[in-house]
Amino acid sequence: MTVALSFLGFLLAGLPIAFVLAATALVFIIASGNTVLLQSFASQLFGGLENYGLLALPMFILLGEFMNAGGIGRRLMNLALALLGPVRGGLAYVSLLANMMMASILGSTVAQITIMSKIAVPEMEKAGYKRDISVGISAAGGLLAPIIPPSMLFIIFGVVAQMPIGDLFIAGIVPGIMMFVAFIAVIAFFARIHDFPVAKRPSGKQRIAAIVDALPALSIPVIITGSILGGLATPTEAAAVATLAAMLTGLLIYREISVADIFPAFANAAKTSAVVLFLIAAAQVFSWVITFQNLPMRVADAMQEVTQSPIMFLLLLNVLLLLLGMITDPIPAIILVVPVLLPVATGVYGIDAFQFGVIVCLNLTLGLLTPPVGTGLFAAALMGGVKAERVAWVVTPFFLAVAVVLLLLAFFPWLVTGLKDFL
Repeated sequence: MTVALSFLGFLLAGLPIAFVLAATALVFIIASGNTVLLQSFASQLFGGLENYGLLALPMFILLGEFMNAGGIGRRLMNLALALLGPVRGGLAYVSLLANMMMASILGSTVAQITIMSKIAVPEMEKAGYKRDISVGISAAGGLLAPIIPPSMLFIIFGVVAQMPIGDLFIAGIVPGIMMFVAFIAVIAFFARIHDFPVAKRPSGKQRIAAIVDALPALSIPVIITGSILGGLATPTEAAAVATLAAMLTGLLIYREISVADIFPAFANAAKTSAVVLFLIAAAQVFSWVITFQNLPMRVADAMQEVTQSPIMFLLLLNVLLLLLGMITDPIPAIILVVPVLLPVATGVYGIDAFQFGVIVCLNLTLGLLTPPVGTGLFAAALMGGVKAERVAWVVTPFFLAVAVVLLLLAFFPWLVTGLKDFL
């Protein structure tokens, strides 16, 4: 009770979530009288960062910086447009395909929404699409980021749950393809009711030019996924090589990055990484505290009183995650949920840890496009110059599509584990 009241009090006082977690741990130690634990506080804080997998996080953040500055996203958009034929709503499909390509590189929903809003929305508006629909489709495409590898949320989940991040990346491939197919169905529905314009047929020369221009950009996702799936590199090593490739591509091939742009990119990545890493360190201390309170076992006992069914547990988990995602960002939500509910899911209900992880990461990302917090929602609305309410209305059918995918993942765990076990 002390931990819960302290946590809520600090949160309502407006403290950043990392400070809330660390301060709550201190309150519990003092309230419990076990002041000897203060001697271990610093070691627990730094112990949360002693994980090789965490090195991948600043690498992927730096990769996003070079992607944004190097013109890679724009070329992937042009490639998607060149590959698609003259179909109704063609540019909307292109936006989704480009989002999928970007998701395989960035792994960050907000970064992807920000970049694609700059690239796709103006092109769609010039082609005759309504601006709010263009922004909504671009924002919905950002939901692919937490599932298609590399995924920043998979890295965080893997560190917190002490699971192999490479296997998490593989587990996310099939669910990511399912999401992509479901979103295609939603766009087809939009194309009929909103009478989307028909895309122009690109000439053979235009297609060849777009493919040639995009080949250096396509090498980046190939490096990441190929090296991990082929067992040639860990996610951390793959991220480092891909970051170097993105920097050299923008610097030497596309020439949209100058030497003067390199240091600011490193500085921005360092600032973002510091915030996330401190949050993880504080979460380690918080997890240490809730273990002393035996909270996972208490939650397990409470859940068993409600249901004995693994499927019902997963359905209740999805509702809980959706509510939690509406008021907090995915990373702190993962840090709060995983230490408590993962032992319950695997130990009590026999749920596969990878199935649990994919469902958690996908569900919590919905919160980025859900009021009242909705970081991705407001970022898309700001970048697109439309009201957030209109964007929320447009992405609602995509939410329903994600809900269907989540149900399928809950009922059929092999959709998550099949490819990983096969490889």
